[in-house]
Amino acid sequence: MSPATGLKRTPLFDVHTASKAKMVDFGGWEMPVQYSSIIEEHNAVRNAVGLFDVSHMGEIEIHGPEAAKLVDYVSTNNAAKLKIGQAHYSALLYDHGGFVDDILVHKVAEHSFFLCVNASNQEKDFEHIRQHNEFNANVDFASDRYAQLAIQGPRAVPTLQKLTSTDLNGIKYYWFTDGTVAGTPARIARTGYTGEDGFEVYISPGEAQRVWGEIMHAGSEFGIKACGLGARNTLRLEAKMALYGHELTASTNPFEADLGWIVKMDKGEFVGRPALRELQQAITRKLAGFEMTERGIGRDGYEVWIEGKPAGWVTSGGPSPTLNKNIGLCYLPADCANPGVNLQIVIRKAPVSAVTVPTPFYKRAKA
Repeated sequence: MSPATGLKRTPLFDVHTASKAKMVDFGGWEMPVQYSSIIEEHNAVRNAVGLFDVSHMGEIEIHGPEAAKLVDYVSTNNAAKLKIGQAHYSALLYDHGGFVDDILVHKVAEHSFFLCVNASNQEKDFEHIRQHNEFNANVDFASDRYAQLAIQGPRAVPTLQKLTSTDLNGIKYYWFTDGTVAGTPARIARTGYTGEDGFEVYISPGEAQRVWGEIMHAGSEFGIKACGLGARNTLRLEAKMALYGHELTASTNPFEADLGWIVKMDKGEFVGRPALRELQQAITRKLAGFEMTERGIGRDGYEVWIEGKPAGWVTSGGPSPTLNKNIGLCYLPADCANPGVNLQIVIRKAPVSAVTVPTPFYKRAKA
């Protein structure tokens, strides 16, 4: 933590400042928003490979004879169906059905699970899980034991393969394995937050700076770029990947957020299920994608009108470097959340035309 700012720092802080990255306060963490330019970093990930420091993310480990029961009780997806070495996207909910957080659940062993959670929510998530732990399981706040690096893009495999004996092509999407990267123990997961192929690698914080340097060297022939939170945001928006505090909040539920697919209502009881059973029958608003049809950018929090009347709000919005359009996500009345609905985004008190479109905005071509 910085004594001057009171902000937390990752083990790579000195690397970022030495690279003259622009640093910002991100949920209490001093993080790089960009190194060169957001567009350059974005395009590197779409066309080649980029490297992100995501060590601010939190890790929670759950182990013990009833670890699977606890994970299934506090999360929406069906952890009982995970195989060892498999991961899935899920959510923690409050009793009323709103989001505590969205999370990644990894099944490490028969009675051991590894959760990756959002940086600003990690302490809250840990307490939420602990408070619901009425099972024979231990909940361990493990964030201090991990640094996390994300290698993303179509050249992620040849970049990372130089540094590991693990057959990366043998790891399927949303699967992981424990091995080594650059000679240090690592959890290598084929996951990411960019819409591209790639890996999220968990290592000891003390090894983070060295491994970062080795990955940058390994990717140099492919044009690797260090990437900040700015590009991470434009990439995830194009891929319609939700961001807590924007698309997901304590007052929104998975069905509204178009995440009903991570809710397994038939798996048995879990926190929030009784509320969701009622909410499922009465969804009044839904998340929709839009693109601007007049000049202007629909930013987070802007009002959305339909036929001149307030109808919703923008959750995330900005320019799409890949599509060369201004795009965004917004909550709308459920019967208006289909593609082809004309909208107005209120920008500096003036309504500017937009239209709802299919999502995700960008989908990578399958190999």
